[in-house]
Amino acid sequence: QVQLMESGGGLVQAGGSLRLSCVASGKIFSIRVMGWYRQAPGKQRELVAGVTRDGRVTYADSVMGRFTVSRDNAKNTVNLQMNSLKPGDAGVYVCYAEKLVTPENVSDYWGQGTQVTVSS
Repeated sequence: QVQLMESGGGLVQAGGSLRLSCVASGKIFSIRVMGWYRQAPGKQRELVAGVTRDGRVTYADSVMGRFTVSRDNAKNTVNLQMNSLKPGDAGVYVCYAEKLVTPENVSDYWGQGTQVTVSS
């Protein structure tokens, strides 16, 4: 059974930094894309950052230059280093794994989410 577990959220002042981590556990052969979405109150879920298995990265325009996504394929982990945080970055950050391959199937998976709060 595949599970995605996030950690690292919390409360930080504007201008501060946080590092989010996510690990996918289970009998996993490979994961095509890992990354993070953000869900803020009253807003649609948005893609924050993603990284492919071969290292290609994608960022939302709003976080470009401030956030860095990285992954370890051998450990099935993805991290999000968030610097210069702004109040608008607050929300629930959800880890995702796209096209995750197990012996049984290929599917997409989501974590439960971790709360990020940025005080002004």
